[in-house]
Amino acid sequence: MRSLLAKLTLNQRLGGAAIVLGLLALAAGGPGNGQRVTIDPQELALIVEKELDHVSVEELADWIIQGRMDYRLLDLRDGKEFAEYAIPSSEHVPLAALESYPLLRNEKIVLYSGGGIHSAQAWFLLKARGYKGVYMLTGGMEEWKDRILFPRIPENPSNDRQASFEKMKYVSQFFGGSPQSGIGEAAAPVRRPIPKLETKSQQIPTGKGKKKKEGC
Repeated sequence: MRSLLAKLTLNQRLGGAAIVLGLLALAAGGPGNGQRVTIDPQELALIVEKELDHVSVEELADWIIQGRMDYRLLDLRDGKEFAEYAIPSSEHVPLAALESYPLLRNEKIVLYSGGGIHSAQAWFLLKARGYKGVYMLTGGMEEWKDRILFPRIPENPSNDRQASFEKMKYVSQFFGGSPQSGIGEAAAPVRRPIPKLETKSQQIPTGKGKKKKEGC
């Protein structure tokens, strides 16, 4: 077990810790009406090691910009937080309401919360009920803010990283954010007001014109 932990990256260890904490919280009194939650320890180790249970914020941002419709994005935070800001295309599903929420077992489901414990609880709950394609958003809302809405961009990036920083700027502005430029590694990020995205939460334009019909 120690050798496995030594091989894991920091993100993998944090993800594993979130899952374990979520399982403990769920067993201690989370939703489930007292139903027993079980999972194969070897399966859990594989999931953590390979990060099979996570979707990065960059991946999710790309999906939204492309206008993909092959996933469900569930926001597990409370109603006040959801009203203040929610990732576009997300559905508000408080953790206590997850059991009765209409989901299909063959859907790809991405969960996020402010941190990671609620997402881990929801992940275990859905896994225990036979949902196969369940994922957690890496870092939750906090990482979405730091890496998508308000990414750090150097004023004079090297040529080999120019393209990646230009993409970060585009993505940030697409979602109503604002890149932070000229900020050193040790400096605290300057927080901007969270953007209001009333229309984009329903449908994100791809900017690529009308979608072609299948078979054309």
